[in-house]
Amino acid sequence: MEANRLIHEKSPYLLQHAHNPVDWFPWGEEAFLKARTENKPIFLSIGYSTCHWCHVMEHESFEVPEVAAVMNRAFINIKVDREERPDVDQLYMSFVQATSGHGGWPMSVWLTPELKPFVGGTYFPPQDRHGRPGFVSMLENIASVWAREPDKIRAHGEGVIRSLEQTSAAPADRDILLREDWADQTQARFESSFDRSWGGFGSAPKFPRPSVLNFLFRHAHQRGNRNGLDQALHTLKQMARGGMHDQVGGGFHRYSVDARWHVPHFEKMLYDQAQLILSYLEAHQITGDPLFSKVVLSTLNYCYRNLCSPQGGFYSAEDADSLPSADAIKKLEGAFYAWSWSELEQVLGPELMKSLVQVYEIEPAGNVPAAIDPHGELQGLNVLTLRPGRGGELTRNR
Repeated sequence: MEANRLIHEKSPYLLQHAHNPVDWFPWGEEAFLKARTENKPIFLSIGYSTCHWCHVMEHESFEVPEVAAVMNRAFINIKVDREERPDVDQLYMSFVQATSGHGGWPMSVWLTPELKPFVGGTYFPPQDRHGRPGFVSMLENIASVWAREPDKIRAHGEGVIRSLEQTSAAPADRDILLREDWADQTQARFESSFDRSWGGFGSAPKFPRPSVLNFLFRHAHQRGNRNGLDQALHTLKQMARGGMHDQVGGGFHRYSVDARWHVPHFEKMLYDQAQLILSYLEAHQITGDPLFSKVVLSTLNYCYRNLCSPQGGFYSAEDADSLPSADAIKKLEGAFYAWSWSELEQVLGPELMKSLVQVYEIEPAGNVPAAIDPHGELQGLNVLTLRPGRGGELTRNR
């Protein structure tokens, strides 16, 4: 397929989309001028190279000629790598979070030619599904409204920007002093959302949130509040035992789609490893528990083995999707990290397999519930997670 403008970019994420039938522009004046000249709204898509749902939306929509035809006819389409342009990502993520109550990637935002956002969201399925509008419906509806009432949409975009500016405006009094009870209030808020069974804060999906854990460590030390310390330690233990922690190769995946840290989205980010190493190191310093030091060492080993380049620098991430075999033509999510029962038997043999079953939760038919695997990519497969009471058997990397 003929390449689009993204073929001239350096970003791995933009290059992934360089052969889409979508007439993509990189973020810049060429796209802005074309939108103003042709009086067309902009469709802005923001993501990053290792993001699973970014790949899904590309395969479902951006690679489909019929969808691309709607995009090319009615919109100026811009692709942005959030790791290359965090400023653009932050600006429009604020809009999406403020208007939808959540955020994430891929981020999908429709803008006026003057770059004012008026509709936004994250992943959209290609067609209407489960009461949720599909991407094609969104495109056609927005194009129809723009054709009839562009000035009304412009006014709405201007109003959104004014509202965001007022919300984010700094307080006039710059002499405000931090109060000690603010830290207590913050700890109490985390405690109210703490999952006492599985650790973490809030419900699924669950992110590691090491900055919260580190805050709780410091608050417990300074204020003598044992509750926050126990919550942080419990969370770190539960994460270490779950499938979000790579039980074989070390390191942590981005986040868990379920409440018990079992099934992750499988991208691994360098900055997650860096922050979690510090959290587990502090947990070991506080408790002396060897579980925490094992996690530190296995995560460091993973970073040096998989994320360190031959030139001495570090790669920023590892892709969520990978080829399951040398002759495969389609990448699958978690292909390196999930195994069928027969694969494990073949590799380990009967005796080691018996030991594995005693330590890890695995099932002959797979241990990933269909409800958290909507595309069936993990059907019949097992994501290794330690059985209850098995905290000290974490694999030591060699």
